[in-house]
Amino acid sequence: MRLPQEIIRAKRDGETLDAADIKAFIDGFAGERVTEGQVAAFAMAVFFRGMSQDETVALTEAMLHSGDVLDWAGLDRPVVDKHSTGGVGDNVSLMLAPIVAACGAAVPMISGRGLGHTGGTLDKMEAIPGYSVTPDNATFRRTVCDIGCAIIGQTGRLAPADGRFYAIRDVTATVESIPLITASILSKKLAEGLDGLVLDVKSGSGAFMVSHEDARALAASLVAVANGAGLRTTALLTRMDESLASAAGNAVEIRNAVRFLTGAQRDVALEEVTLALAAEMLLSARLAPDLIEGRKQADAALGDGRAAETFAKMVAALGGPSDFVERMEDYLPAAPIIREIVADEDGFVATVDARRLGLAVVELGGGRTRPQDAVDHAVGFSDLALIGRRLMRGERLARVHARDEATAERAAAALREAYGLSGEAIERDASAVLERFG
Repeated sequence: MRLPQEIIRAKRDGETLDAADIKAFIDGFAGERVTEGQVAAFAMAVFFRGMSQDETVALTEAMLHSGDVLDWAGLDRPVVDKHSTGGVGDNVSLMLAPIVAACGAAVPMISGRGLGHTGGTLDKMEAIPGYSVTPDNATFRRTVCDIGCAIIGQTGRLAPADGRFYAIRDVTATVESIPLITASILSKKLAEGLDGLVLDVKSGSGAFMVSHEDARALAASLVAVANGAGLRTTALLTRMDESLASAAGNAVEIRNAVRFLTGAQRDVALEEVTLALAAEMLLSARLAPDLIEGRKQADAALGDGRAAETFAKMVAALGGPSDFVERMEDYLPAAPIIREIVADEDGFVATVDARRLGLAVVELGGGRTRPQDAVDHAVGFSDLALIGRRLMRGERLARVHARDEATAERAAAALREAYGLSGEAIERDASAVLERFG
């Protein structure tokens, strides 16, 4: 068996690693015999040299078997989940899990924290006072069995090697690697003991895979590796050329999600992506015979209030307030500084640099530049003007939620730089869902 540095050297020089070397390296990392510095070097080597499908499968399986695999034997619901490759204003999971659970599936949604310029589902859920993203296994299982869904974090017993690898990738500019993304996502999802998986692969300025071609390659890799491992998987390629929701941050996205679930406000593209993924999950769970019927079931769960009720029960079961949906403004943290950012000229919103927008949230304190950084859940942007909207000079582009005046001013400047206005009317693209795989 080769030493860790020799495995790194081999990949750096473009060699194909065998499964035994990959397993030894990951086992060494899980057992703290391989250092974080060596993992960073390995990640950079993979970033530049890539991995074959066989290598990616070996990496996925090595991280999967670094911990436990959940067993849902005896549960009378099909077990399905969704994963997004990340974006700005992507709070889909918050609505999707309760919608699909309300339709009869079990959704043990193990999510991640913010990565680079993208927000993290766990950081959003932790904006809810008392909500635990790290419940004990009994509480997690009881919540999924009794309510139908639980949005939690990766425990130390599920793919633990990936949990540490994930944090290192975040701060070493090695996120945008198809093999590393594939192995990271699927090691966690395979550990959930699922019957079916649906992937939301983003493409555009706010995605890690900016180009359509790279996003297609990632979607194809994920579907091939997952199905090869025996997990029924499909993927949707979706647009991330602006904030998906009209809010970007943590508490502000929770507010947006509750309004979506209750019917008070539903951003158009966000609704399209959420319901398309719900239909895919219900088809994968074999609770719907086709995507049309799956969409009807998801619409019904929203319309009659079952999805909002399921979300409320999940929040309470995992330590949050029992009346959170009814009184969320009493519970969610609010930033001391809330300012309107206005347009400098007349025009139509033509382009949004979603990556720049996401970085502005990080700079406000709503994300991390180091794994150990604390997150300010109150900060971010709300009421974001979306592509196609006509603005007059002085009209609101967005609201910034900030800790102090200085960071509010910097965030306002960054947001204005992220927006491009046109004198001519802009037609929104026909669909936020670009392509289906699987």
